[in-house]
Order: sequence, then C-alpha cells, then structure tokens
Amino acid sequence: MYTDSHCHLSFPELASNLPEIRQKMTEAQVSRALCICTTMEEFDKVHHLAMSFDNFWSTVGVHPDNEDIYEPNVQDLVRKAQLPRVVAIGETGLDYYQMDERKGGRAVSDMEWQRDRFRTHIRAAQEVQLPMVIHTRASSDDTIRILEEEGEVGDASSAGGVFHCFTETQAVAKAALDLGFYISFSGILTFKTAQELRDVAAWAPLDRLLIETDSPYLAPVPYRGKTNNPSFLPFVAKILAELRGTTPELIGELTSKNFDRLFSKTLIAP
Repeated sequence: MYTDSHCHLSFPELASNLPEIRQKMTEAQVSRALCICTTMEEFDKVHHLAMSFDNFWSTVGVHPDNEDIYEPNVQDLVRKAQLPRVVAIGETGLDYYQMDERKGGRAVSDMEWQRDRFRTHIRAAQEVQLPMVIHTRASSDDTIRILEEEGEVGDASSAGGVFHCFTETQAVAKAALDLGFYISFSGILTFKTAQELRDVAAWAPLDRLLIETDSPYLAPVPYRGKTNNPSFLPFVAKILAELRGTTPELIGELTSKNFDRLFSKTLIAP
C-alpha cells in the first residue's frame, strides 16, 4: 500500500537489522522502498539491496554534503544509472546549512564545488532521462537557479525528479512544481514546530506528492529521536491524510501511483 520514496537501508544502523525491518515493513503495509545512494563508494551496497529484493530499487549519486570522496563525472553516473533497478540520479543538490561566515565558516562563494557537482548530476540525468532526487537545504534559490540554467524546465528534454524531505516555503514548492518536479514529505511533517510545512502539504497538488522516511533519520512522532525505518511511513501518511481530509490508505494509494509515474521509465512493479 505505502511506498517509501527515500530511505538509506545501506547505512549500518539499518543494514545490520534488515530481516526484522523487512518484516516490520510488511506488517505496516509498506510494500516498496527506494534505497538512496550518497557516495559512489556506497553504490555497490545500495545496488545490491535493489538486486536482492524485488520491492527495493536504487539510485546513484553523491550527496552534496559529502567531501573527500570519489567525485564522479557525467559518464561515471551514466554507466551506473544504466544498471538494472537503478531508477534515479541522486541524492544530489545543494546544502548550505552549516555555513556561517560570521563565525569563520565558508561563504556561499566557497561552495562552487557543490554547484559543479550538482550540474554534473543534472547533465547525467538528462543524458539517461532518469529523474533526480534533489536535496536542498538553506540553498533553495541556487537550487532552482541551477536547475533552470541547466534546462530543467519541465519540457521533454528535462529529467525532472523530486525535492525530497521537503522543508522549504510554499514559494519554493511552487517553483519546484513549475519546473515539473514532485515534492516528498518526511516525518518532519509530524513535528510540532512544522506548521508552515504542514500548510505547504495541505496546499500542494495531490498528484505531485510523495512520502518518505529518510530513515535512519527523522523518525516521526511518536518515535521522534529513535532510529527511523520504513515501517514508520504510515505515520507520515496519517498526518498528510488529516491535512487533506482523507484517509491514510488513500494517501498511500495516491503517493504510490505518483511514485510509479515519476520512476516509470525503469520501474518494474513487484
């Protein structure tokens, strides 16, 4: 019923307990999951999950925060993206959250390496015509600008994709939607401090929404602070259903259909 559009099952805190997690997923009616790659060094583990289980798929990409790792070029990403059960490029994007120039940290001008990496991922996604999984934190203006500069305007040559773990304003959501992207909500939607985000979730078109756990991070209430896993996804669906005046089951059905549509080029339903 439910599809977790973004989780990190290759991370040690989840990979070491995968049989139990899969059983809990079944009990929670979370039938599918997209396993996200954050470094090229990690890719083989992520892809192995997708090849081992018919309800998992994988991505290929380098998270914007990661430094001192292998830096892929377009063809590196393209080669991996053409392997079976790889359905997207990413997690990619920009993250300026830790910057504080006033405290001796890096300025936006110091982050050109992130912007260059993002452009590489966009070009690879366009070459293979696979959607992107976009991470943007404290960087939405540059994220939207670079997507537009690279030709991501929602036309036939655009790769498109999803803004995962969305935490931005309605204006940013509209800009992403206008470029043809989907928006995914995580357990943050359940936090008491997230009313502005809930307002965005109540406003956004139902046919462009996904849900995710981003596990092992961001466990929803009532598990906040604990290690997250895909079986907690129905708690995200419950809040979204309340905001939209419908049922968690219908949210599960709608967001699963949206997942199928977004990743339709390579997705093979179990």
